[in-house]
Amino acid sequence: MDPDDTAATGRSSPVPGRARLLVSCADRPGIVAAVSRFLFDHGANILDADQHSSDPRGGGTFSMRMAFERPAAAGPLSQLGVAFEREVAHPFAMRWRLTDAGRPKRIAVLVSKVEHCLVELLWRRRAGDFDDDIVMVISNHDTLRSVVEPFGVPFHHLPIGAGGKAAQEAHVLERLGGDVDLIVLARYMQILSPAFVARYRERIINIHHSFLPAFSGGRPYHRAYERGVKLIGATAHYVTDELDEGPIIEQDVVRVTHRQSVRDLQRLGREIERTVLARAVALHLEDRILVHGNKTVVFA
Repeated sequence: MDPDDTAATGRSSPVPGRARLLVSCADRPGIVAAVSRFLFDHGANILDADQHSSDPRGGGTFSMRMAFERPAAAGPLSQLGVAFEREVAHPFAMRWRLTDAGRPKRIAVLVSKVEHCLVELLWRRRAGDFDDDIVMVISNHDTLRSVVEPFGVPFHHLPIGAGGKAAQEAHVLERLGGDVDLIVLARYMQILSPAFVARYRERIINIHHSFLPAFSGGRPYHRAYERGVKLIGATAHYVTDELDEGPIIEQDVVRVTHRQSVRDLQRLGREIERTVLARAVALHLEDRILVHGNKTVVFA
């Protein structure tokens, strides 16, 4: 969250009038000045700013995130966006995104039978660590219903039945209803179709239980054990059509030795998976990620 988004209780909450602007474009002098002047001219007060150039000597890509506050009497945020496109974005050929930090984002979690990543997200929701809300959990198994319902989150069991995966995925999309801002795959052991991914481009986060690009695909802990690796890890990334190849958001590792079994690796890995996924979700919710091709700029 932005520094001023935290109440005295430590619980984060959306604040009316606050917004976030993310931009990227070819690097050149004057970008920061132009954006800052625009916000000043439209009555905004900048609360937090961060920027990065991939090559400050010239020819690089410039990325920036600004969090700001607008007066209560300001017009709709969409109106500010129209003005920004005309006055700043178009002259600088920017890719940009303007989001309302006062509107909670709606999160759907997809899960199969493994609970640790799901429970971590539910705990953080209950503790108020996210500005936003988990509005549903969808699973192709009924195993975790008793885990989810005590948190007050609707649980939807949508099994893969006689109609196959395509029919089940259609049911998932129907349940999502086009009213979800982020989908989190918390060890959801199904591959989403290209049509599904395209519908939620850069809005689906997956946790993979290895330090990508090593050991993509299935049974990564078994393969890591067979190779005798000394580090295992977890990777949170955006989902694309290529399995485990999407832009990486967050990663972490833990050291292991020859004394540890596959089960030991799985136990250690669960701890990393939980924290890596939670950090990635928080970064997305706080609009701290810009995607460039298959890479990300993360304003941590």
